[in-house]
Formats: sequence, C-alpha cells, structure tokens
Amino acid sequence: MSETTATSLEDLKSLAPEAPAPRQPERDELGRSYATGRRKNAVARVWVKPGSGRFLVNGRTLDEYFPRPVLRMIIQQPFSVANRANQFDVMATVTGGGLSGQAGAIRHGLSHALIRYEPDLRPVLKKEGFLTRDSRVVERKKYGKAKARRSFQFSKR
Repeated sequence: MSETTATSLEDLKSLAPEAPAPRQPERDELGRSYATGRRKNAVARVWVKPGSGRFLVNGRTLDEYFPRPVLRMIIQQPFSVANRANQFDVMATVTGGGLSGQAGAIRHGLSHALIRYEPDLRPVLKKEGFLTRDSRVVERKKYGKAKARRSFQFSKR
C-alpha cells in the first residue's frame, strides 16, 4: 500500500507546474522603457534609457520645471533606493494637476519604467511603496455646500 502512495506522490511531483519564467526586460527599438504614472489628477508618461542622468520634463530640465527641491527629491527617490543614480536618462511628459501631483506621477511612472527596464529592481521598489498608485484625489463639491463638506456660514438673524 505504501508503494502505491509513493508512486502516486511521484506522479504528483511530475504534474506540478514549473516555476514561472523570470520577467524579461521590455524595451523599444531605441532601447527605452516606457511607463505611465498617476497621482491626484496628474498623468505622467515616462521613458527611461541608459545615459548620464539627464532629466527632461515637458521639454525643460528638472530644475527649471520643479523649482522646489522637495519635488526634485521625490522624483529622484526611485534612483537612490535602487542605487542607479546618474545611470539613466529620463524623458517625461506630464499633464494635469499641480506641481506636487505631477512630481508624484513622475515618481510612479519612473518606478514602473525602471522595472520594465530592469525587472530585478521590483522587490526593492515595491518594498519602498513606489509601485503603488496613491489613490487619494480631491473630493467633489456638493450642492448646498460651500466646498465638499464646508457649509455656508449660519446666520441666526
């Protein structure tokens, strides 16, 4: 009886699915990887290719487009976490939202583009939370209210 169990277990081992194949890099004919990032109402289209660390956002440099150092730091975070500073050139187009939302959208898209270029970076970027889209958006205004929740000032007389 144990002999039949052993053969059936061996049969089960042979039926087990193989380990999934490792992820392959996704690059276009120019050697770039593309991803879309979103934050609030901003949408960023991001292309990543090997280079010297040059950033172009809507045709302008990073320092011109984002004057606040905090926003530039937010955008650079995926590179610093992955130890890939100044190894990639980034070209991004951003629409919608304000500067803060646009910076978050670029970071989100940049993280996904890096993973498409180098799939081995996924665990590092996922652990830091750069792959999760921040779904918080502004609540819409309601009728009979001054804003989304704020009521008009009450007047007794």
